[in-house]
Amino acid sequence: LRPRPLLLLPLGCFALLLPPPAATEFSPSLDSDFTFTLPAGRKECFYQPMRKEASLELEYQVLDGAGLDVDFHLLSPKGETLVFDERKSDGVHTVETEDGDYMFCFDNTFSTISEKVIFFELILDNMGEDGQDQEDWKKYVTGTDLLDMKLEDILESINSVKARLSKSVQIQTLLRAFEARDRNIQESNFDRVNFWSMVNLGVMVVVSAVQVYMLKSLFEDKRKSRT
Repeated sequence: LRPRPLLLLPLGCFALLLPPPAATEFSPSLDSDFTFTLPAGRKECFYQPMRKEASLELEYQVLDGAGLDVDFHLLSPKGETLVFDERKSDGVHTVETEDGDYMFCFDNTFSTISEKVIFFELILDNMGEDGQDQEDWKKYVTGTDLLDMKLEDILESINSVKARLSKSVQIQTLLRAFEARDRNIQESNFDRVNFWSMVNLGVMVVVSAVQVYMLKSLFEDKRKSRT
C-alpha cells in the first residue's frame, strides 16, 4: 500500500500517475489500517499491488469533519472505476483482483473549509502466502504416518486459529474507529451546547437590564420645576 502525493492542476483536476519506483510502501501485510487527515479542497490517492484471483476488501470511515462525508473511488489496474461513493461517511467494498496496482482515492474537493479525518483498513486474501507456509511445514516433518494426527489436521487447526485471531483484531480495530468517531461527535455537540448556552445567558442579561430600565422609567417624575 503506497501513499501518493496530490497533484493540483490549474483546472482543479487530479492526474492519475503510475507510482514511481522510489515511492514509500507499507510493510507487506495481509491486514493493514491507516488514519490520516484530508485537508479541505484536496484529494488523496493510494496504491495497493494485488495478485490474480486474490481478494481485496476495503473499509473506510470518516472520523471527524463537518458533515462526516467524503467521495471515494476505487480503480482497477486498467483505470476502470470499480467503486464510486459520493459524499458518504463509511463504506465496505470487496473485489476480486487481477495482477497490477489498484488505486483508491478519497476526495474532499467539494469542501472549501472543513478538513476530514479518515480511517481505512485493507484485508487481503488469497495472496499465496498460506500455501507457501504449508510447504515449508512439510519440509521439516518426516514420518507423518506414525502420528495419530495428520499434518493436514494440525495445519487446519492452526489456520483456523489464525483466521479467528485476525477477525478479532479486525473487529477491535473497527470498534476503535467507531469509538473515535462517536467521541468527536460528542465533543462537537458539547462545544455547541456551551456556545449557545452562553448566548442564551447573554440575551437573558440584556433583556433583564432593558426590563429594569423600562420599569424605572415608568415611575420617574417627568415634571420639571419652573423658576
